[in-house]
Amino acid sequence: MKTSGRTVGSVLLVLLALVFLSPIYLMLVNSFKDRAELYRNALALPESFSFQYYSKAAEKMGFLTAFGNSLYVTVVSVVIVVVLASMTAWMLVRTDDRLSRFLFLLFVSTMLIPFQTIMMPLMQVMDWIRTHLHLPMLNTHEGLIYMNVGFHASMAVFLFHGFIKSVPVALEEAATLDGCSKFGVFWRIVFPMLKTITITVAILDVISLWNDYLLPSLTLSDKGLRTIPLSTFYFFGEFTIQWNLAMAGLTLTIVPVVIFYLFSQKYIIKGIAAGAVK
Repeated sequence: MKTSGRTVGSVLLVLLALVFLSPIYLMLVNSFKDRAELYRNALALPESFSFQYYSKAAEKMGFLTAFGNSLYVTVVSVVIVVVLASMTAWMLVRTDDRLSRFLFLLFVSTMLIPFQTIMMPLMQVMDWIRTHLHLPMLNTHEGLIYMNVGFHASMAVFLFHGFIKSVPVALEEAATLDGCSKFGVFWRIVFPMLKTITITVAILDVISLWNDYLLPSLTLSDKGLRTIPLSTFYFFGEFTIQWNLAMAGLTLTIVPVVIFYLFSQKYIIKGIAAGAVK
């Protein structure tokens, strides 16, 4: 009975996996077809594997420019989030008074607010800042990075907070007695011990920021500033859609983050589990 139950379970898992992977299959096989072949049978394998549609898609979406924009926004946002969130979490853990506990709960509670509920007021505030304070918060990568940091700080603080509780206070006290400043204690003693959770936060934020479409679409308007998700969107016209080029463009969009995930997936579960337990 146990063997048959496991067999049935395995079959169901395989079928479920195929269902989830079916959009990836459709995207890949149709990225090699011309429009006539695609409309004949979207499920069939292509008659020939040619990368001509990939080159056309890359040219139409300005792939290299969009890739550079996404890379810049993602890397800078992640670095700032890691630095600020780790220091914030450390201070909240070490002070441990009513104010710090309230601030931590405030960080956690903001994770429950859907972005869609605040996106229009946010754009109005950013426009007011641009108009009255003359700070370029809209249609600039720096303004987008500023907003990215704000939206991703809460989760990062939450994860760092749980992990920092496991760092022995005695190490920090010993460093202080040796004449190390508070800044030095964090960067020389505490931060090197946060390697696992730092990698986890970086991975989660990279995947989220790289695939983000909604916030960049509200913030960036110039063609030269578009990130990869924004560039891909313009394959879908109001009246006509070049599905084969769109599929090739979507493949180009997800390949970098898939490669990144495959090389770093082991750190995600490891870091989240360590932070939750500790």
